[in-house]
Amino acid sequence: MTFTRITRRFGMVAAASALLALSACGDGDDTPTTGAPETLTFSILSAEGQASAGPLWEPLLADMEEAIGIPVEPFFGSNYTVLVEAMRGNQTQVAWFSAKPAVEAIDRADAEVIARTVNREGQDSYRSTLIVKTGSGITLDRVLACGGQLDFGIGDAQSTSGTLAPMAFLFNPRGIDPSQCFKTVRAANHQANAFAVATGVVDVATSNTVNTVFLVRQNPAVAEQITEIWQSPPIPESGILLRSDLDPATKEKIRSFFLTYGQGEGVEAERQRQVLAGLEYSQFRAADDSYLNPIRELVADQKLSEARAANDTAGIEAAQAELERLRALREVQP
Repeated sequence: MTFTRITRRFGMVAAASALLALSACGDGDDTPTTGAPETLTFSILSAEGQASAGPLWEPLLADMEEAIGIPVEPFFGSNYTVLVEAMRGNQTQVAWFSAKPAVEAIDRADAEVIARTVNREGQDSYRSTLIVKTGSGITLDRVLACGGQLDFGIGDAQSTSGTLAPMAFLFNPRGIDPSQCFKTVRAANHQANAFAVATGVVDVATSNTVNTVFLVRQNPAVAEQITEIWQSPPIPESGILLRSDLDPATKEKIRSFFLTYGQGEGVEAERQRQVLAGLEYSQFRAADDSYLNPIRELVADQKLSEARAANDTAGIEAAQAELERLRALREVQP
């Protein structure tokens, strides 16, 4: 699979993305599939965009196509909602999602987790960050003081590290509503937020440690203009998801491909490890939907804060019950 081919395919699926908003208004295609599909569409949630992410994912998609014997079409995008709806409507069948959109895909798009990613240091988590322009003198204390003096860049509403984690770990515990705290609030992906901070368009923004790694590698001049002033506790890394109604034999081929990719000895295994290194991964580790329970806790925490702000008694009770259920699950895990 050449980059020209993957770019040509992306042009076709990007043109089709305008139709996804229409599918969001309906129920999607919930008809179970039978037999192996003729083609699989692999959805890649990329804040960095297709131009920079395409060359990194191209070798893995080509290897996947060869291993499972089915053509694999790429679908790149930075809009969480559109990509979840694409899976819900069966326009995509396999996906690489960060944690929060993965939860959405499970709940709304008949998806299931088969693997989670592990970074080059062997960790399967990452951290949300707050970033400011290097030399600006802006501290975390100044950010949390509010006062309507700073322009703030937040993430997509469905972003784990761009919105959910900073709200749950930083702002909600202090009773801070960003719309009331800052002079302006603008939503963008991590790369756009990083450039906005580096160029002075916003004073402070959300990002994550994964984006920092890619910036240092691909845009070192921009990375030098950015300083982290806060990191969240660890967040579950991204995962590989499948539509639950995929042909079982095809599911097993895909599962086997990811769980064995870059493992073992020999020239081919080493080549695959180099592909993974380009993505800042060392392996795909077996996982199921339960690995996302920490994200569900963050979601429940956010819902609880919103319900309290709205004096919604029923909402408060529902969110508290969900938090208690998830915390009980965490306590009995080994």
